[in-house]
Amino acid sequence: MEIEMKSPNQAIDEGLYSRQLYVLGHEAMKKMSESNILIIGLNGLGCEIAKNVVLAGVKSVTLYDTSPVELKDLSTQFFLTEQDVGKPRAEVAAPRLAELNQYVPVTVYDAELKPENLVGFKCVVVADMPLEQQLEFSDFAHNNGIHYISTRLHGLFGLVFNDFGKNFVVIDDNGEQPINGMIEAISRTPEGDYVVTALGESRHGLSTGDYVTFSKVKGLEGLNGCEPLEIKVISPQSFSIGKPELSGEYQPSGLYEQVKQPVTLNFKSFREAITSPEFLVTDFAKFDRPAQIHVGILGLDRFYNEHKALPRPWNEEDAKEVLRHAHAINETLEQKADINDDIVKQISYQAHGNLSPMVALFGGIVAQEVLKSVTNKFTPINNFLYFDSLESLPPKFKPTEEDVALTGSRYDGQIAVFGKSFQMKLENLRLFLVGSGAIGCEMLKNWAMMGVGTGDNGIIRITDMDTIEKSNLNRQFLFRPRDVGKLKSDTAAAAVTAMNPKLAGKIVTYQDPVDVATEHIFDDSFFDGVDIVTNALDNIKARRYMDSRCVHYCKPLLESGTLGTKGNVQVIVPYMTESYSDSQDPEEKSIPSCTLKNFPNAIEHTIQWARDLFAGLFFQPAQEINQYLSTPNYLDTIDRGQRQEAVVSIHQYLVEQRPKTFEQCIERARHKFQEYYYNNIEQLLYAFPPDARTSSGDLFWSPPKQVPTSIKFDSANPLHIDFIESVSNLFAFIYGLKGSRDRDYIAKLAAAVAVPEFQPKSNVQIKVTDDEPDKEGESNDDPMDLETLEDSLPDPKSLTGFHMIPAEFEKDDDTNFHIDFVTAASNLRALNYSIDQADRHKTKQVAGKIIPAIATTTALVTGLSCLELYKLASDLGQEDKEKKHTIEDYKNGFVNIALPFFGFSEPFPPQYREVKDFKFSIWDKIRIEQDLTIQEIIDHVSDKYSLTVSSISSGVKMLYSVWFGAAHKERLNKRLSEVYRTVMGLEKLPPHIKWAVLDVGAEDDEQEDVDLPQLFVRINN
Repeated sequence: MEIEMKSPNQAIDEGLYSRQLYVLGHEAMKKMSESNILIIGLNGLGCEIAKNVVLAGVKSVTLYDTSPVELKDLSTQFFLTEQDVGKPRAEVAAPRLAELNQYVPVTVYDAELKPENLVGFKCVVVADMPLEQQLEFSDFAHNNGIHYISTRLHGLFGLVFNDFGKNFVVIDDNGEQPINGMIEAISRTPEGDYVVTALGESRHGLSTGDYVTFSKVKGLEGLNGCEPLEIKVISPQSFSIGKPELSGEYQPSGLYEQVKQPVTLNFKSFREAITSPEFLVTDFAKFDRPAQIHVGILGLDRFYNEHKALPRPWNEEDAKEVLRHAHAINETLEQKADINDDIVKQISYQAHGNLSPMVALFGGIVAQEVLKSVTNKFTPINNFLYFDSLESLPPKFKPTEEDVALTGSRYDGQIAVFGKSFQMKLENLRLFLVGSGAIGCEMLKNWAMMGVGTGDNGIIRITDMDTIEKSNLNRQFLFRPRDVGKLKSDTAAAAVTAMNPKLAGKIVTYQDPVDVATEHIFDDSFFDGVDIVTNALDNIKARRYMDSRCVHYCKPLLESGTLGTKGNVQVIVPYMTESYSDSQDPEEKSIPSCTLKNFPNAIEHTIQWARDLFAGLFFQPAQEINQYLSTPNYLDTIDRGQRQEAVVSIHQYLVEQRPKTFEQCIERARHKFQEYYYNNIEQLLYAFPPDARTSSGDLFWSPPKQVPTSIKFDSANPLHIDFIESVSNLFAFIYGLKGSRDRDYIAKLAAAVAVPEFQPKSNVQIKVTDDEPDKEGESNDDPMDLETLEDSLPDPKSLTGFHMIPAEFEKDDDTNFHIDFVTAASNLRALNYSIDQADRHKTKQVAGKIIPAIATTTALVTGLSCLELYKLASDLGQEDKEKKHTIEDYKNGFVNIALPFFGFSEPFPPQYREVKDFKFSIWDKIRIEQDLTIQEIIDHVSDKYSLTVSSISSGVKMLYSVWFGAAHKERLNKRLSEVYRTVMGLEKLPPHIKWAVLDVGAEDDEQEDVDLPQLFVRINN
């Protein structure tokens, strides 16, 4: 068989792979594009692995599986349909996998596969092959330098094995950006060791054994660009670099940067590892579990070898035989397991199990291991990973064999584990999915395979206001190039309905955001029809809002997210766990404005400055002018402080500098260059010369401040023309003029522009810290100047028909000059301040706030989320407490598949507070079923809780306060509904507002503030 080749010079499609490139990098992507992958076994797991590998962008994927499609395959194999039953699995799946990525040819190996046929493949994945045959194939792979991965699933049990051969080099063990920082001091110990201290109170973030190099160090120039030096941590702020041969005396300056060192790993063959396994622990609460599963799986293999069949679902006789085999095998191992008989029997009970959440989880893990094997990036599993989610079973679960018997259903793989009764429960779930992007697509696919929502009472509701973009196609696998521009929610719903036709008519789509403005859509009646909410969101604000709605309506919430190779899952259960908003990471620190304006010291500072400049040049002024032209007496509608800025901006854009031709846009761009990179820098140096000192006598330009240098325009410098080209074209765009990409023409005209000689001004004040009062710019408060300027503005009537086109920043359009401008503007400023420049790729990530993403992590995270869904579904309507999951059964998960690391913990319970004899958590509410007066509400709180009410509010609106005197006192005898309507500015209550949600300020007898739960008072029937 010949493997189809791609051109070795084929460029990486950054529009398609942009989010993944921020995870893997260009070098890794290049290695992937040179790697051929073979996947053996196109069951659900094999298909999931193939899907993720194809999306990632390897050179080619070859499939081998001659088994005919069976109806039970549809439990997890999402590219099969009932019409495919009887056809070879690989042949059916191949064209559907090929649709995922035009750059990855997918072929079928249709001859008899022998070990020697593995030659030519960089990595081989076996997802369906008997153990004895696997050993033969794995031996050949090990001896011929072919990376070999074995994986399999049995119900809620799964394993991965890697053999990447001898001397496998990992060039980047974690994928994190190298640590760097500014230096405050370099000193010497009495023993002669050099000690580096990080600037200020910042921690260096390094570990003993790391390596660093240096740049921009003065006095000890021998450190600049030196060979990497091994460090020893002395404190969080300092580290030793040993005794390098250096001369000179250190002067405050310089940067250190971590240099990652390659790590060499050696892997055992599959045959050798079976008898002497090494385990990656995935759950430290189950530290002994991997060894127990290992012998259990070997016992299962021996059972299969003897009977040529797997044990019957939940059959005690077969389970006991598997257990006997496991004990016998355990005696032959170098490291004997402490066998848990119940665990081994569960492996037998679930041997036929085929679960979509486990497929998603292991499909993500294994696909990432494939990418590690061909890129040498990230740390691979060495050598076994075992995982189980037995907690997903209903507590005290003992099904009859009849309940779990295989019946020829597409859900047989799930029924074999959970039984028919539980299957019906899943089918009648009513779910609300918020977001149908990357996580949403994977979640919907899992639900379709599980049969969720397909029952008579089942339904899935989806909302997503976004449309499909090209960059989505690399991760959001339900979408195809033909779908670009379509609504995500509708397209995703149609795609999963094709996967499981029983979803026809069972999915309701919305294109509305979730926020206060849509509470008339997602109202009481809406949430009455929801059992479980699942978030698939990409921003904290929306997550917190949905969390608040779930607390409000007491609905379980599945929360998940990804960041590159990192992922997390949080399960929120009413009255059992804390809410999502109860524990949050601290918000990212913003860059001080004075650093952005005058004292940048990192490329991130210059990129943010350029991004702000983009808005200030091409978006905000155009918006303001359109308002001036369309709003009568617009200037009278804004306050004086804003009015002055508005008048200056409107005058500049409509009168003083309004271009009529593209040539005038070039002229204006040339003046902007002069202003930003020469004049402003010269003005700054005039105010603070290089040798300036502070009031305490220290040099003003000390780290982190860096002395800038001005730049003289050079029409032969490509970076200078990058700026002129992008600025002139963007000005042309907002004025509706025709631009040009003729760089020679642009450079010629820019060089001919006459630029006035700059003279620094003595009356310009510059802020040094954000704590100083706002004093930037020249002192000029003459009201006559403003009045004269205002009088010179054109009458809007004289410009009837004219409007400007605000350039709203769009990072993913490579033709609009937006990223071109930010890249050029940022790098020129970086030159001003001797900061290392950033390429367009990095600039795009920082300016566009792009979250790195890869399909493998997304699949894995949704798998973990759906394992929690099993638990939530099991507990719905369950009255017997012994048959409900406890908080110890639920699992919050954090993973980083680059390391790889898996961490699981039980959720935190909600915090309780006591008022009198009552105990409340965030889930508790005080409900009043009738429309009381304000006084009656106050009396209710006083009588029941012995508290004195001082205020009653709803959201940000104050309904009553003792401090507002007579104005609020007259509200006491009014019904809450009347006060609510008045304060909210409503003529009548909208139908969706049934309850007023009140925050009550109250004090106890000792005049201490008391935190009461929210009051829900019915004001509308």
